[in-house]
Formats: sequence, structure tokens, C-alpha cells
Amino acid sequence: MKKTFKNIILILLVAVLITGCGKAPQLKNGEEAVVTIKDGGISADDLYKELKDSMGLQALINLIDKQILEKEYKKQINDAKNYANNTLDSLINSYGGEDSFLTALQNYTNYSTIDAYKESLYLSYLQNLAIEDYAKEQIKESEIKSYYKTNIDNDIEISHILITPKVTDKMTDEEKTKAENEALNKAKEVISKLKNSKNVKDTFKELAKEYSDDAATKDNAGSLGTINKDTLGETYANLVEDAYKLKDGKYSTSPIKTSLGYHVVLRVATKDKAKYDDVKDTIKETLAKDLISKDSTIVVKGLQDIRKKYDVEIKDEKLRTQYANYIQNSLSQLKANNNK
Repeated sequence: MKKTFKNIILILLVAVLITGCGKAPQLKNGEEAVVTIKDGGISADDLYKELKDSMGLQALINLIDKQILEKEYKKQINDAKNYANNTLDSLINSYGGEDSFLTALQNYTNYSTIDAYKESLYLSYLQNLAIEDYAKEQIKESEIKSYYKTNIDNDIEISHILITPKVTDKMTDEEKTKAENEALNKAKEVISKLKNSKNVKDTFKELAKEYSDDAATKDNAGSLGTINKDTLGETYANLVEDAYKLKDGKYSTSPIKTSLGYHVVLRVATKDKAKYDDVKDTIKETLAKDLISKDSTIVVKGLQDIRKKYDVEIKDEKLRTQYANYIQNSLSQLKANNNK
């Protein structure tokens, strides 16, 4: 970096303090003043020394990361800004307004302004991109192929009928139990009608329209489309697991419970297994996220890696030592946490 952290801080301070005549206030000794006091004052240099010792390292790291990550992920800057704005709006709404949120922010965090917190959200989004890319680089081709062989099954086409218990927060426990049982019995009723059907596919279509509480699929024979084991996410995990146990044209003979309610699932057809090249990148992303969750040192190593890529060199000796210690201590602590 062409400018030291000291120069950056001083430039920012001077920019704030510049008067209409174009000069920064000065103390009697000629140093630029941040505060003037009768027969004394605090210079920009005094403030810099204090900031460097108290919070200079983290400020420096943020300045470095913002500069290099905005270059590395230029195309994702708008995504990062949108993430920061949307997250902030959601938090402000949950606290009932900016004033309440700011009070909580100042009481429970080190942020004194909402803008400062929004900037941290923006930067963390860009940092996560670098961490994820670094994690992907650690994934070997052999690991991707092994995952493909072991975890990627043939796609299957499935349909479902969802019965959602009519439960509300105002209900007593007894009323909630009654609503749950009513939904369960309704799902069993659907299964009973399928057992008496001569054409399961047509009957399933009719029952979906009549019974299903899934507005998005009920008028389309309950179709969830062509899926694989991780397509529908954690909510449908039980349903998908049971669907893969069925043969084509067969349906679940017991209601399947998820957080949404009770499902009856029909396995419509088995499709070809996705081609390796078509799912390779998706598998790599999955393995990278798994690596980050298992090895938290990836967070530090990923950001270290991109700083080295941009030839970051801290010129201030004290801050350089602080940074080295910070990295070493962070890695040691994270490794210890991994082993717990």
C-alpha cells in the first residue's frame, strides 16, 4: 500500500477539520489540531497514536479488505450493498424503528451509528465471498467425483398432497393437539382413497385438488417437479427420503410429517442421473460450505490469502507486529475450537 495507516487517518482527520480558508487548525507547536484547549490541545498525531493502540488494527484490516475486495468482486458490489440494506431494514423493522434499533446497537455492540453497522454488513458480505472462493480452491477433483458417485442419485419426479394443521398461537395445548390429529386423520383418509383407486395417478390428481393445502401445487396434480436429494432443502428432507424409497407409480402408505404438516407423496417417475459436468460446480460449493463449517480456520486463511494476492504490506512496524500476532492467535484459537 502506498499510504501508511497513519497517513490515511491523518488525511481523514484533516478533511473533517479543514476550515473555510483551506487550512487545518494548528497547535502552538505547529501540529495539526483535533481539539484546542486553553494553553494546549490534542493533535492529530496524538489521536493517531491513541487510535493505533486501542482499535487501530481492526480499522486497518477493514480499510485493507474493503479496498482489495471491491477490486476483486467489482461485479458483486451492488449485491453486497443490497444485502446490507435489506438486512438493516429487516432489523430496524423488528425493533420498531431506527431509534429503538440504534439504542440496542449502542448498548449491545461496539457500533455507535447505524451507518457504521451497515458498512460492516457490506464488508462482511465481500469477505464471505473471498472465504468461500478460498474454500473452493481447497476442494480436490477426487473429492467432487467421490461425492458425485456416493451422493448424487437419479433425479425423480414427485407429487405431494399437504395437509396443514389449523393451529394458531391463541389455541390451548389441547386445541392444538386436536388440530394436529385432525390433519393427520385427513392425510390417512387420502391414503385410504388411494388404496381403493384403480388409477393412482388420476386419483392423486383429483385428491390434490380437493385436499391439498399447498396452493402452489394443488391445481397441478400436487407436482413438486423433478428433484434430487438436496433440491427441496431441509424442510422437505423427510419427504424426499421417503420418496426415494418408493418405486415409480407408488405412494407413501403412511403420512410423512414435516414442519409444514402431513404429506402424502407419489413417486411419478425416475429420471436420468445428472451429468457430472452439469453438477460439478454445485458439488464444489456444497463441499466448500461443509469445509468451512468443519474447519473455522478457513475464515482467517481465506482472507489472509487474498491479502497476499494483492501484496498487502503493513509499513507501520507496531501495526505489522499486531497483525502477525492477531493472525497467529486467531488460528490457534480456532484450531482449539475445531478440536473440541
